[in-house]
Amino acid sequence: MRRALALAALIALTAVGAASAETWKKYVDADGGTAWSYDADYAYKDRATGRIVVMQAISKPAANLGPSGPGKPDGVGSVVAIDCNAKNMIVLGSYTPSKPLVLSPTWRSDSPKKATGSDNEALLSAVCSGKFPTK
Repeated sequence: MRRALALAALIALTAVGAASAETWKKYVDADGGTAWSYDADYAYKDRATGRIVVMQAISKPAANLGPSGPGKPDGVGSVVAIDCNAKNMIVLGSYTPSKPLVLSPTWRSDSPKKATGSDNEALLSAVCSGKFPTK
């Protein structure tokens, strides 16, 4: 019984560690030392919609800002679902240090917006060229 409990605890700790990993990949530099990155550890292809769901965050070292995930003192960003073929996206939720990330429970039925602007176009280019696991 003790072995089973120890194994269950080890699996739980491993899962928590994997879920909190952040591998930020910068996809565009913006004005004033600001940059945008996406978290390659929080990116997957949604089976129901075929969209790639990805967390993105802004960084600005001069202002001690990210890139970081939700709940971090320097984390500012959002989670989006991207349709690479239609070149559009749906925002699932956003976060700041004072606002936790809350994902929309109805995002799969929300209307997508065209991915316009150099930052969104760069995100599509970076994300759509990768291979992502399906969830």
